[in-house]
Amino acid sequence: MNKSSWQSRRRHGRRSHQQNPWFRLRDPEDRSDSQAAQSAQDSSHGDDESPSTSSGTAGASSVPELPGFYFDPEKKRYFRLLPGHNNCNPLTKESIRQKEMESKRLRLLEEEDKQKKIARMGFNASSMLRKSQLGFLNVTSYCHLAHELRLSCMERKKVQIRSLDPSALASDRFNLILADTNSDRLFTVNDVKVGGSKYGIINLQSLKTPTLKVFMHENLYFTNRKVNSVCWASLNHLDSHILLCLMGLAETPGCATLLPASLFVNSHPASAPFYPSWAISVISAARADLTPGIDRPGMLCSFRIPGAWSCAWSLNIQANNCFSTGLSRRVLLTNVVTGHRQSFGTNSDVLAQQFALMVPLLFNGCRSGEIFAIDLRCGNQGKGWKATRLFHDSAVTSVRILQDEQYLMASDMAGKIKLWDLRTNKCIRQYEGHVNEYAYLPLHVHEEEGILVAVGQDCYTRIWSLHDAHLLRTIPSPYPASKADIPSVAFSSRLGGSRGVPGLLMAVGQDLYCYPYS
Repeated sequence: MNKSSWQSRRRHGRRSHQQNPWFRLRDPEDRSDSQAAQSAQDSSHGDDESPSTSSGTAGASSVPELPGFYFDPEKKRYFRLLPGHNNCNPLTKESIRQKEMESKRLRLLEEEDKQKKIARMGFNASSMLRKSQLGFLNVTSYCHLAHELRLSCMERKKVQIRSLDPSALASDRFNLILADTNSDRLFTVNDVKVGGSKYGIINLQSLKTPTLKVFMHENLYFTNRKVNSVCWASLNHLDSHILLCLMGLAETPGCATLLPASLFVNSHPASAPFYPSWAISVISAARADLTPGIDRPGMLCSFRIPGAWSCAWSLNIQANNCFSTGLSRRVLLTNVVTGHRQSFGTNSDVLAQQFALMVPLLFNGCRSGEIFAIDLRCGNQGKGWKATRLFHDSAVTSVRILQDEQYLMASDMAGKIKLWDLRTNKCIRQYEGHVNEYAYLPLHVHEEEGILVAVGQDCYTRIWSLHDAHLLRTIPSPYPASKADIPSVAFSSRLGGSRGVPGLLMAVGQDLYCYPYS
């Protein structure tokens, strides 16, 4: 071999090495794994099947997958997945997954801004009306399909919130929102920047299109304890109070607190007269009472109930003025007027509860996956009080009884949403797509509209058809997905009362958004 041919072959070898991605795996000081990379490449070339795709984005070309390495399609090179190895930007599977989720969220937001969503192919108002006129659709089916069409065209609009303390609106973050029975008020729990939580009521009666404006009525009742569960309570009249389950802190035990809605200035047409903002703390302190039972309608009342995971208020006449709390291996039923209590032992923590209205039953969802009903007529003696038993494979986070009380909807921490027939104790329908692994995420069932709404741990709000489990809409969060910014939602066909705006309210971060029907 002459000298010129040897130099030519040497230059060709260098170019081939530079073009081969396996020779760009690591920095010069990280060449100790080059032999492993080369052997992985050889084994992949020896396989005649189609190569597996990398864990990169969906648009990347197929590249061999190397355990312990991540292929970046933008930089066209591999990086180790060991945390801290790349000093400038350590890669982990979690960070890669977060990056891909954020790209997907931004893409969906961009698509929503450009065009309206269509739920099903060929699904429009004219075809529905024509089928209804020809007799192919009855009145009920036509109404359900009309709601589905309107859902598919909802567009995001930011709601302007006014308050006596505008500076707090810029710093406080929404933890949860809860609409009352008539959907004309929202109870809010806000995380305060300095730590702790404070409460407010948003009056939705001023929520009108096209200018979406609401007023936040705040109360200086402040707590540094975590709110485990909350529901509206009808003591003096419908939704007259808010029932809160608070975690214990240091030497302070946990409690269940009945907070009168009248403490929030002008939050209800029948509320107390207007008080200046400086007097609110005085009024709250004067009305506070830590003894069982309620002597005056406007009194704040707390019950020492340690470790309550869930709560529910009874509208059943056979359990009048009663609420239930789900504890660790126990259900506690309390009468707020007499102070009488009944305790029911369980085998697991009770994470979700709801009273039936027509029959004296209390349904409970447990961490073990069991769902059982307590027959309130039997008392807590013996074993006859367990009326119904259903089972999920994971911890139950929400139970909802449908209006005819023959069906029950339940969700769990495996992301399963099931519809149960209480007459046969069998699951008759599942709603696919929900995401949950550890969070307490409530279900929102709206039989009038024929839809089911749930927010997933991935921060997507999903809306299903209640009747055929079809996923009608997936709404991305306006905020990047994170554990601290899982949206809290409320849905109604009458947001703000009988003449209100129909649609979805979403609270996330410091903002409130409305998705009205088009």
